Amino acid sequence: MTIRAIALNCTLKAQGESSTDAMIGVLERAFARVDVTLTETIRIAAHNVKPGVTSDEGEGDDWPAIRAKILAHDILILAGPIWMGQIGSVAKRVLERMDAFLSETDDQGRMPSYGKVAVMAIVGNEDGAHASSAQGFQALNDTGWTIPPVAACYWVGEAMGTVDFKDLPETPEKVQKTAAMTATNAAHLARLLKDAPIPGAD
Repeated sequence: MTIRAIALNCTLKAQGESSTDAMIGVLERAFARVDVTLTETIRIAAHNVKPGVTSDEGEGDDWPAIRAKILAHDILILAGPIWMGQIGSVAKRVLERMDAFLSETDDQGRMPSYGKVAVMAIVGNEDGAHASSAQGFQALNDTGWTIPPVAACYWVGEAMGTVDFKDLPETPEKVQKTAAMTATNAAHLARLLKDAPIPGAD
């Protein structure tokens, strides 16, 4: 059974080296070990994702094409940095655009994301990893995604420190172990859902 993942890099940077990319790389390697291919990473800040809560906000909106790519995959990695103790604004915009799923149900009440798995990758130099994952997972659950156990792989550096995740000489062992659990659990759940889709409500 072929399982494919896609990552949304919600760094605030439109270009350049990103700690979020580094964390996505850790998960990519972990997913590869459980036969899941990360086919693409989309850096949201490099695209014109307009504000709004529909699936198409009109001329120039890059979200419809990104949305189509997301829904063509089995696993979504929502990745981003902590800012001011919470998930960054770019990730919040992605979640706001997914709000449209609530009104895009099939004839059995299933949203487009039903049967698909979502995990998170979070980096930062301040407290907020748990708050960020709590915000993200609640929104992802509201919009139809299935969340596996140990679905957040994160690293938080010293408060007010100067070392970013991308600057570390090697990935900490705890992060590697968490990434392995995240990938294993997500892959297992994605295979179960693909084999036995979530039934709709009559």
